[in-house]
Amino acid sequence: MLLRPEQREKLDPADDRDFYSLPRFVTHVDDHFIDQLTQLYRDRLQPQTRILDLMSSWVSHLPEEIEFAHVEGHGMNAAELAKNPRLDHYQVQNLNADPKLPYPDADFDAVLNCVSVQYLQYPEAVFSEVARVLKPGGVAIVSFSNRMFYQKAIAAWRDGGETSRVALVKRYFQAVPEFGPPEIIANAGGVPNIFQLLGFGGADPFYAVLAQRQ
Repeated sequence: MLLRPEQREKLDPADDRDFYSLPRFVTHVDDHFIDQLTQLYRDRLQPQTRILDLMSSWVSHLPEEIEFAHVEGHGMNAAELAKNPRLDHYQVQNLNADPKLPYPDADFDAVLNCVSVQYLQYPEAVFSEVARVLKPGGVAIVSFSNRMFYQKAIAAWRDGGETSRVALVKRYFQAVPEFGPPEIIANAGGVPNIFQLLGFGGADPFYAVLAQRQ
């Protein structure tokens, strides 16, 4: 088993729907992180393709100049998703309660997940579903920093450091045979985490793990 039961636990075991019931119209990472993510999308995503923004919100950080055939949003708060100008359609779903994605096989050219992977209690099931809905040759891009809703992140994430979290997401991909070898992009930012948490500046670290559907 990829994670032990205790590694899947959250400090706040209450229903996730209650926690996410009020919209949060904020960005959870800084502009430096967002710029790097948008550039990554610019480099890896193709125009006129179908994109799934998994665990999305009111903003997707997609390059403004690229037109996609369809951008599907998926998340926990309908008000946030409805405000996202890049989404052509959206679904509200709690993946911790039901990891089965409501899409056909091989439906998307890319699946994106931005600063949300830390909340998945059953990542092996979700990543298997991501592989299922990706077209062969399609890419999954999972990006994250060192910020989180601490009470909702799983223990395996909370108890680790930045290096172990990168390794954990890499293992999520490796647990699904349909994915090729994961690629890691890391820009740690160069400032000790404690100083960032205390508000003394420094850019948010940027991490992304990518893999193609074989």
